[in-house]
Amino acid sequence: MPATDIGSSERLLAELRGWVEHETPTTDPVAVSALIGRAEAELRGVGGAVERVAGRNGYGDNLICRTPGEGRPVLVAGHLDTVWDHGTLASSMPWRVEGDKAHGPGIYDMKAGSFAAFHSVREILRQKVKTRRPITLLLTPDEEVGSPTSRAIIEAEAQKACAVLIPEPAGAGGACVTARKGVGRFVMTIAGRSAHAGGNWQDGRSAVVALARKILEIHALTDLPGGTTTNVAPVFGGTRPNVVPPEAGCEIDFRVATVEDGIRIEQAIKAMAGDDGDGITITVTGGMNRPPMVETPAALALYERARGFAAEHGYELPKQYRGGGSDGNFSAALGVPTLDGLGCTGAGAHAPFEHIIWRDLAPRCATLCALLETIEG
Repeated sequence: MPATDIGSSERLLAELRGWVEHETPTTDPVAVSALIGRAEAELRGVGGAVERVAGRNGYGDNLICRTPGEGRPVLVAGHLDTVWDHGTLASSMPWRVEGDKAHGPGIYDMKAGSFAAFHSVREILRQKVKTRRPITLLLTPDEEVGSPTSRAIIEAEAQKACAVLIPEPAGAGGACVTARKGVGRFVMTIAGRSAHAGGNWQDGRSAVVALARKILEIHALTDLPGGTTTNVAPVFGGTRPNVVPPEAGCEIDFRVATVEDGIRIEQAIKAMAGDDGDGITITVTGGMNRPPMVETPAALALYERARGFAAEHGYELPKQYRGGGSDGNFSAALGVPTLDGLGCTGAGAHAPFEHIIWRDLAPRCATLCALLETIEG
């Protein structure tokens, strides 16, 4: 059995509460960086080699902590930002424990998992446990908006690593993740020509009508058997019912199972841009945000190791192919063995009923810690 004593679920929950009650919306870099600072102080206090990367472009800081050892490290990476605005804790989602469920903004996605990664590394350092490979802990500030400032750091650290562990929330039945869809985002804006909707309708060019046609084209790109989905939302356009709308637009989300499908969908949506010759001009910005995370033999080997540790700690660990993206997409696309979804069980990511099953904190954390101790590359 691994040597690190990670403590009881009760102990972990008590400290995790402090992280949850420190609200960290992605849009508040000061709040996110303050929680980064708390983690930094703890890790420095037990001898971690800590590097803090200043935030930019309106996002918080990144934190990198390295443990001693030889060879390519094991990277464990999590984000501290959440989708919840300040005041959520005091209004619609107060901290509360009801039976086996602990509730609070961001507790499931993904403060419980990021805390487990932090706690595991801190205890390995504090207890002076010798690991087979050094460990790199990376805590980031902007995953919920696509990791615009942390992606380069994630990829740089992943390229140095022999394996990557991502403690994003566990899926249904406590499943970890061996594959994910790729994710793309676009913004489409349409310029038309305004006119009085009664007096000179024929002089107008409705941007809303043009957008409606494009929405149907985008929807038709969906291929459920092939794993491709598209979604258009939100949508905007027009000012008053008696004015032919001169502008309209939307955001587009698409998910794909393969790199090739990503290229195909990206090209199809970008090809919708241009001037139709009759007063309508379409502009498209964006593209692939996260490449697909494809299941590989190396990822399956990591999974089998994790499944063995889970059994030692008294629970089953199924695996899952998940439609949502994570920072694990980046490392997997670089060819680095990646295992995702190693966080706590629960439900309600981005939803008002967000919660974890807090009694699973210790066994799930113990499995993550065991992986950090024993992966040999």
